[in-house]
Amino acid sequence: MPYNEVEYCVQASVSVPQTPPTEEEFFVKARAAMARDQLAARGIDNPRVLAAMGQIPRQRFIPPAYANQAYQDGPLPIAAGQTISQPYIVGLMAQLIDPQPTDRVMEIGVGSGYLAAILASLAREVVGVERVPELAQAAATLLAEMGYLNVAVRLGDGTQGWPDRAPYDGIVVSAAGPEIPAMLTDQLADGGRLVMPVGGQHADQHLARVTRRGSELIAERLIDVRFVPLIGRYGFKG
Repeated sequence: MPYNEVEYCVQASVSVPQTPPTEEEFFVKARAAMARDQLAARGIDNPRVLAAMGQIPRQRFIPPAYANQAYQDGPLPIAAGQTISQPYIVGLMAQLIDPQPTDRVMEIGVGSGYLAAILASLAREVVGVERVPELAQAAATLLAEMGYLNVAVRLGDGTQGWPDRAPYDGIVVSAAGPEIPAMLTDQLADGGRLVMPVGGQHADQHLARVTRRGSELIAERLIDVRFVPLIGRYGFKG
């Protein structure tokens, strides 16, 4: 009795090796996740701040040994026993002073230079004061190498600001003092905003914002934070 032959074709499964991402691809993906999950998901909604932090390579501002942790949700050590703040806090402080393209802003405690780079992409001019010579020189060199030519870094006592460049539309203090120095609020322009952690040298700190309206200073108490101490004439004694 005739029958039909049926051919069965079995196709072997071929495993195609995946090309591992390049270092740059890894950082691009990590940076996008940071902006989405650590910033936007937690209330950072200023599109200019999100765009800046989604583009600026945070790994350039930390020691190479910590580069693969650059976009994790936490602070990291840098030179001279200091730290780079967690991305959320950097984004929050930038959003709280809301720098405009025509603004001049000041950062006290430049550290690695990361926040200065964020501010430089948002404002017309950034001036920074850093008391540690090693950090001031390294930050100034790196910022210039990266093309942030609208940033000037000065070695000095940050609690006294930089009066020669005042007034400022925004001031960010990246270290915690026992109170907000009057010498800094005196350097605020009308309508300007100052953001600073206030409290003890190692604990019981909160983020505060002061807005100048003419001769009046309007103070707000915001979230609890933890920063390195602000050392200087109007801060803690070193």
